[in-house]
Amino acid sequence: MPQWDIAVPTRPGRLPGTTMAGFSDRANTFVDVEVIPHPGVTVVFDLGDLPLVIDDGNGQERRGPVVAGLAPNRVRGQGQPGSFACLQVRMSPVVAHAVLGAASEVSGAVLDLDDLWGRDALRTQERLRAATSWEDRFTVAEAALARRHDAGRAVDPEVAFSWARMVDSRGQLRIDRLAAEVGWSRKRLWSRFRSQIGVTPKRAAQLIRFDHAAHLLAAGHTPAAVAADSGYADQSHLHRDVTTFTGSTPAQVARAPFLAVDDVAWPARR
Repeated sequence: MPQWDIAVPTRPGRLPGTTMAGFSDRANTFVDVEVIPHPGVTVVFDLGDLPLVIDDGNGQERRGPVVAGLAPNRVRGQGQPGSFACLQVRMSPVVAHAVLGAASEVSGAVLDLDDLWGRDALRTQERLRAATSWEDRFTVAEAALARRHDAGRAVDPEVAFSWARMVDSRGQLRIDRLAAEVGWSRKRLWSRFRSQIGVTPKRAAQLIRFDHAAHLLAAGHTPAAVAADSGYADQSHLHRDVTTFTGSTPAQVARAPFLAVDDVAWPARR
């Protein structure tokens, strides 16, 4: 089993809605990690001596810098014994819309970063590999993300507000109320949100609520308590959402190895 060394930036990033962490395995074992969906878009830069292989859940394997959009299929990362290291970036989909382009193309999928960034993806990976410390790598990655963000197109303010309200309510805010708060019809909010965030408001709320529940399960809370705290109608409702997003039971998600280090790498999850 991997013994993770985790590095995080020592200073706040200048790009809101973006967090980074570096992972390496000091045990030099075979790495096999199934990704638990979370309410963010992920970019992974492979920095190890041997390649990290990403199974995208659709029967395809990808190497090099990859992007996993909101709520992808069951994604698994595998690395051979050796010097394993990767830098992982998590972005709010509001930020990802500008950094990566059309969210509708990324959502639910795993793509090669060069499909979105072209040669800039390879140049960024080369600079990351040339860096001699995690802090230098974070600086390189942040500069690349900020450059793309500044050149990209922002989401509508109403969409950004809606996403923030969903996160603050842990996915428990009714869509009708949200539409009223931004002064849009439900149909308009649904359409704009879907085109810019990549999923419908309902799906986004489900994912945010699931993320909160998954971390409570990993912290040792009972499914009954988690269902009540997370706004599920009952345990069966919680079970359905967990199965939808992971293909596993709540008990299996509670034991997911990567969730055990998630709060170390992402102490300020949003």
